[in-house]
Parts: sequence; C-alpha cells; structure tokens
Amino acid sequence: MNFVDPRPVYARATEQAAALIATVRPEQLSGPTPCAEFDVRALLGHVVGGSRRIAVVGEGGDGLAVDPTADGVPDDGWSAAYEEVRVRVLKAWEGDERMATTVHVPWGEVPGHAALSGYVMELVTHTWDLGEALGHPVELDPEPAEFALGVARRVLSEPERDASFPFGSARPAPEGAGAYEQLAAWLGRRPLTRA
Repeated sequence: MNFVDPRPVYARATEQAAALIATVRPEQLSGPTPCAEFDVRALLGHVVGGSRRIAVVGEGGDGLAVDPTADGVPDDGWSAAYEEVRVRVLKAWEGDERMATTVHVPWGEVPGHAALSGYVMELVTHTWDLGEALGHPVELDPEPAEFALGVARRVLSEPERDASFPFGSARPAPEGAGAYEQLAAWLGRRPLTRA
C-alpha cells in the first residue's frame, strides 16, 4: 500500500464520536450547531446516515443509493443507532482489497482509501460540530483531527469556495489553535457563541 491507511484513524474517530453521541440528552436535540443547516437532531441524522452510506460503499454497494440522513430514530436511540452503523462500517472496510478498489461516492469515483479518508474528514468535522453544540462534554483526541486536516487541505486546497462545495470558505484560525479549531476554520466553521 502506497498511501496512509485511514482505517485505524477512522476507528478512533468512530470511538470518540460514539462517546460524544452517548452524552446527548433529548432536551439538547433541538439546539443549534456550527453547521447552520443542522440542529443537533439533524446533525446526528446526518452522521448516522452518512455512516450508513460509507458502510454500503465498503460492502461493495452503491453508496449514492443510501439516504445520507437517518429518520425515525427515537430521541433516546441515537447512541444505539450510531453504534450499530459504526460496527457495520468497520467490518465493511476490514479487507485490504477495499483500499485499492474504485468506489463511487458523492464527490466522484475514487480509490477506497480516498473515500474512507474523506469520511474521516466528514466524521471528525461533525464530531467537532457536535462537541460545540453540547458544550464540550468529551475531550477530543487530536490525532483524528490532524489526519482530517491533512485530508481537508489536500481535497479542498483552495480557501475560497462557492455554494457548490459542502463546506464554506476557509477563515483564519485563532492564534494557537489546535487541530480541531484549524480544521473547523479551514472548512469555514465558527465556534458557537454562548450567552
């Protein structure tokens, strides 16, 4: 393999996402997130739905046929829903052959390792979004963010982005920012302002 294997960092990213999702209380589901189009419930639906999509891709199916949102999850069922799909994704991507196989994802046809790397970026970014929305109940592991930041700078190399991109234009990161804050800034995110 002549690429960085994203599977170990993806596994770590899913573990911390699962720990964070487990802290969500039903009364927090309608709260805002840094991802303006999502409240907490919609963000969780997007994380679970997106994870289902990359599971199907890893299993050899058409990920684009999977709705990237998860509807019908009860307010107290998000942790179980994510745990189920998290285990499915890790199993789907166990085999080394998936890393080199060309797969179809929303941004095109790419090798499996590039697809899974993109989903590391997606998951880590949304984990930061959720942490912001919940007031940082879990300390986040910097390694997944460092990996995701490298992916983000490679695949979104231009800082100015129009509406055709799912991420906003880059903004300056605060001085001394850690990997999560740098990633959020590169993807146009702003921390939530708290009263």
